[in-house]
Amino acid sequence: MSERLRLVTRARRLGPAFDLLSTYRPGGFAFERSGLGVCGAGAALRIRVEGGPGRIGRLAKHVAQTLAEVTWEGVPPVAVGAVPFDENRPVELMVPIRATRRTGDGHTWAIELGPADGDMAAGATEEGAPPAPLATPHEAFAELQLRPEPPPHVYQTAVEAAVRAIRSSSLRKVVLARSIVVDAGRELDPGQLLRRVRAVDPDCFAFATPGPVDGPASTLVGATPELLVRMRSGAIEATPLAGSAPRFGDPERDRASARALLESAKDREEHQAVVDDVAEVLGSVCHDLTYPSEPELVGTANVWHLATPFRGRAAGWVRSVLEVVERLHPTAAVCGRPRPEAREALRDLEHIDRSSYAGPVGWVDANGDGEWAIALRCAEIVGRTARLFAGAGIVAGSVPEIELDETERKFRALLDALRWG
Repeated sequence: MSERLRLVTRARRLGPAFDLLSTYRPGGFAFERSGLGVCGAGAALRIRVEGGPGRIGRLAKHVAQTLAEVTWEGVPPVAVGAVPFDENRPVELMVPIRATRRTGDGHTWAIELGPADGDMAAGATEEGAPPAPLATPHEAFAELQLRPEPPPHVYQTAVEAAVRAIRSSSLRKVVLARSIVVDAGRELDPGQLLRRVRAVDPDCFAFATPGPVDGPASTLVGATPELLVRMRSGAIEATPLAGSAPRFGDPERDRASARALLESAKDREEHQAVVDDVAEVLGSVCHDLTYPSEPELVGTANVWHLATPFRGRAAGWVRSVLEVVERLHPTAAVCGRPRPEAREALRDLEHIDRSSYAGPVGWVDANGDGEWAIALRCAEIVGRTARLFAGAGIVAGSVPEIELDETERKFRALLDALRWG
């Protein structure tokens, strides 16, 4: 950084009704839930680390060093992006030229990053961000061409093999994913899809971010219900999910499905594996860690989940939310437990490249604060095609047909959004 032009941030206050997603641009970043979050456009800086053990820890150090050399007052600069699931893949975060950020206090800021002696970035409006083009309405696609990968029967065979492994070894849970490749027949618009998935699941984290740097140019878009970790002024929160049941339009059937999930021994076992994993990790980085003894219900458009909220205070040596991300990823909610045995099972049984699916997606600022979710309910967009991902947690009591149906339910909201372009 010493040879780079000295950079400073300049912040402008925006109104409380400003829509963060209106500043999203192709190739940029968006991360928003219930009106709070960060959107960024343009890359002032790129921070990359190669794959291998400890890559997120190395990333945390590089991000801290890079942001420490940016001059700012009041509103810190941010680094944003996604981390591919596989630890052997490289990670790249970007520090946006323009970012729009709304924090928990309700304040909204447009942040410009530029040379210390320069003007604000060209093209900015008075509000601090270029105007977003209006989305062109499309008629629904007459038909989407769908190609499951792997085929359903191959996925069911993998579930059967996973159940046998769990019953005969120390493996307690493994999460098996599958994908569907969609050919839309015309160019897909990631920004339009982003706004549609937010409309379908407004209580989820809606996100869009470039795909892995070691793959073809792509955009990952989705709406995930799962908070991996949030850190704000030393306060740490996490809300892992595991166990699911279908939702219904009829209120009585919907309530019955939720009750059945709460009473399901199989789903409670799957959820407890995740809770034990997160409690172990957060217990090593937090003081005063608390979480309920019984799970809660969280609903998305198509699925009920079991959830357990964790709260704690970061230990004094924790300087960045990325240090906590490093220890949590991959949780038992997306990998399994014990982690080493689950990873080995995934190598043997899973038939897809997860890319950024089930990896962390989010942001970190110069104070080390930030928010990271798990990239679920997402699609990787390349031109006219989209690859959708979904997974199911496999335990000793899993039934292949039921697990396959769970993944189909998780695909549904995103497929509906894609049908409208």
